[in-house]
Amino acid sequence: MAENFAERPAPESVRLIDFEEAKAVPGIVPGTFILVVNGTKPYLNMTVRLSPRVYIAQPEYWGIEVVGSLSGIGLPATAPYTESLPLDGITGSKGIEVIGAYRTERIDLP
Repeated sequence: MAENFAERPAPESVRLIDFEEAKAVPGIVPGTFILVVNGTKPYLNMTVRLSPRVYIAQPEYWGIEVVGSLSGIGLPATAPYTESLPLDGITGSKGIEVIGAYRTERIDLP
């Protein structure tokens, strides 16, 4: 089952969406970071989340996808979004890479 996971069909209700700004801010505990991403979602009722990719070994830059999902009818009005994700255990040896629909951005972390 697990060996052919990547070959399964992609869902139609979930898509990569673009972002306008991505930054890693220090967490409350020293040495921790929180990813904050903002942009404009294409549908008012779209749910946006940050989804880390899965790796077998730690990459240089850990990929984190900006994903939008819709259930039911999409209300065709744009709206701003801001999402955050603690980066504990999901950083590459150099940092992270935020992956949107039309661009990516690498963020180096100490």
